[in-house]
Amino acid sequence: MEEQIIVQKNLFVLQTKDTTYCFHVLPSGHLEHLYYGNKIDLEIGYDAIVPKYAFPEGNLNIYDSNFPTIALENRNLEVSTRGKGDIKEPMIEIVFEDGSTTCDFQYSNYHKEKKQPLSSLPSSYDEDQQSETLIVVLKDRNHAVELELHYSVFYESNIITRSTKLLNKGMESIRVERLLSAQLDMDQGTYDFITLKGAWAREMNRQVDLCKQGIIVNDSKTGFSSNRSNPFVMISKPETSEDYGECYGCNLIYSGNHYEAIEVNAFEMTHFVSGINPFGFSYHLDKDQQLEAPEAVLTYSNKGFAGISKHMHHFVKEHIVRGVWKNKERPVLLNSWEASYFDFNEKSLLELAKAGKDVGIELFVLDDGWFGNRNDDTSSLGDWYVNKKKLPNGLVGLANKINQLGMDFGIWVEPEMVSYDSDCYRNHPDFVVEIPGQKQSLGRHQLLLDLTQEKVQQYIITQMTTLFSSANISYVKWDMNRIISDAFSQGLPYHQQGEFYHRYIVGLSYVLDELTRRFSHILFESCASGGNRFDLGIMCYMPQVWISDNTDAIARNEILTGCSYGYPLSLLGGHVSSCPNHQTLRWSSLDTRFQVACFGLLGYECNIARMSKKETKAIKQQIEWYKKYRLILQFGDFYRIKSGENGIYQWIVVAKDKTLAIGLNLQTLVTPNFVNGYFKTKALDSKKIYHFTNRPLLFDLREFGDLVNTIAPIHVKQDGMLHTIAAQFVKMHSEVEDYQVSGEVLNNVGVRLKQGFGGTGFNEEVRLFQDFASRIYIMEEIKK
Repeated sequence: MEEQIIVQKNLFVLQTKDTTYCFHVLPSGHLEHLYYGNKIDLEIGYDAIVPKYAFPEGNLNIYDSNFPTIALENRNLEVSTRGKGDIKEPMIEIVFEDGSTTCDFQYSNYHKEKKQPLSSLPSSYDEDQQSETLIVVLKDRNHAVELELHYSVFYESNIITRSTKLLNKGMESIRVERLLSAQLDMDQGTYDFITLKGAWAREMNRQVDLCKQGIIVNDSKTGFSSNRSNPFVMISKPETSEDYGECYGCNLIYSGNHYEAIEVNAFEMTHFVSGINPFGFSYHLDKDQQLEAPEAVLTYSNKGFAGISKHMHHFVKEHIVRGVWKNKERPVLLNSWEASYFDFNEKSLLELAKAGKDVGIELFVLDDGWFGNRNDDTSSLGDWYVNKKKLPNGLVGLANKINQLGMDFGIWVEPEMVSYDSDCYRNHPDFVVEIPGQKQSLGRHQLLLDLTQEKVQQYIITQMTTLFSSANISYVKWDMNRIISDAFSQGLPYHQQGEFYHRYIVGLSYVLDELTRRFSHILFESCASGGNRFDLGIMCYMPQVWISDNTDAIARNEILTGCSYGYPLSLLGGHVSSCPNHQTLRWSSLDTRFQVACFGLLGYECNIARMSKKETKAIKQQIEWYKKYRLILQFGDFYRIKSGENGIYQWIVVAKDKTLAIGLNLQTLVTPNFVNGYFKTKALDSKKIYHFTNRPLLFDLREFGDLVNTIAPIHVKQDGMLHTIAAQFVKMHSEVEDYQVSGEVLNNVGVRLKQGFGGTGFNEEVRLFQDFASRIYIMEEIKK
């Protein structure tokens, strides 16, 4: 591997496999950003890319009379601060003891080391110790304050991470109002800012904003990364497409309030910053105290959004997810929630589990309602002891019986929360996030435990350790169902209340680190009303994430598409639920529900014990098929092909050795008399020959309604007895796509699919592809 970090006098060059990031030290001591893009060799040509200034632009402040050409407002910088003429969004804001806010950080020194973890927050890692870190030390010109800029290079992933650390070396205390993680300045044209917006049950919607003079902000003020605005963002040229054009990606390894801002100044320079949200943030540092910001993840590609996704997916799989489950195939699970809600007992759970075992389920998960006096969502959070009325033999008795069926046992918890109506609140009112003497705003009738307090952290660790040790638990669904309001810690003095949001996340990180180390064999899945805490910080502890409480296949297809820009399938849990769907009341076929959910980590969330024999037979066949292809569906390389054009969504996952690929073709609403269709692949080996075919489906004769009378010898009443009987005996098979075709043809032309139904006739050569229909295509190498 070539040298990752090159330092030549005042020039710093960071090299990944395909990209270069470089900056240098200005005569004034500030760091000027020079370039981030396709890989270049700067051994010759460095002078050519240095900005040239003979005179400052009008109305700009000169930094210092000793440097008459340096006006920081219109310089591409590695760090922007307040007070010296740089009016861009700052990375750092400090209030000094005399009330002044001007910062002037200048270059002091640098050193290199192997990648090290952050001390207070989750961060990336490198098992092979190949990644190097550049640490550049800046010192404030007027105060005894140091700023460390950390740059880590992940060569194969084409990722550069950035983080900052602020150290108070003086006798006086300081108040930090802002400490962001990364800054990226660009001066070559106009950009789009692409974010993932949403709400509960409709997370991860791609939003594109054209960057003009002014500022666009993507942030969270909920206390968590939130389902409103995910911390993953992209910055691209307007002409950039899925596979072509320049694009930058940025994510943040942090589960709290985040802030991503992109600003275009008066000279059409684009300025981007990312880090902890300054909202509600104020951090007190005494002498010799320090504060570290979370790690920001940066990447660049000139191969469009697909290039960004490729880099991010590789990085997350190799340098975020860790532990025994990192590369281990995940079990097919059955979750009790939508089958039972709070109404269950041991007998009904075992009936459900037995039905699940019969169709091939490997893991049974007991969701909410098993503890305290929990019969609805108004009580008992914090009381993590078994409800003996529902489970007279306790968790251990239920778990043993589940294990005897040949299944693993998992459980739902919400450890950060507490109900007013709970023994926990009655015994420990000081553990709660609330302002004493004031009425609190509630979310789902519950409050948060105050994780800024060490005694609360230890309480949760003790409670969960006892619980996880009480039975043979192999899976934990860790939920979090409300955002932060009335932010206040009963354990912090008044001058530190501005530290609450950040200290909560630091406390959460400590709790999760401790529990995931103690129970390294357990598969932890993060859930937060679905995607309300969907971020790289939580993924450092939990290799599986519940992306949305919305289990509707069509909505999930759109949500998963949004997730795929920054996150790999190996993290994403998807469930097959009943219809009409509990969140949308939409009907979609059992096949479509499965064919969306199987891309990633498959589960079922429906009452299999109450399903017909026809449905359970179909589910058994689904699970058998999934297990055959599980490795590629969970860990294959994912590519988007179409993302809603004319109502069509298509994607493909490809094995690392390119011997196998699985594709999805899904339609939302039918376009009348539009019967043509094709499936064009990505990333297959052009020299390999593949067998292209589709997963076979069966259709119900009743889908044609009274059109059956165009072929029936006698009149058949729609949905009548004869219609129903005929549907039981007349099996309608899906069309068969069966070709031997080269990867070259598949990648460049694709397969022209059989004609879709257009109202003019139907036979076995016609593709029945109606509203919410889907197909899975299998491409398997033909061995010579």
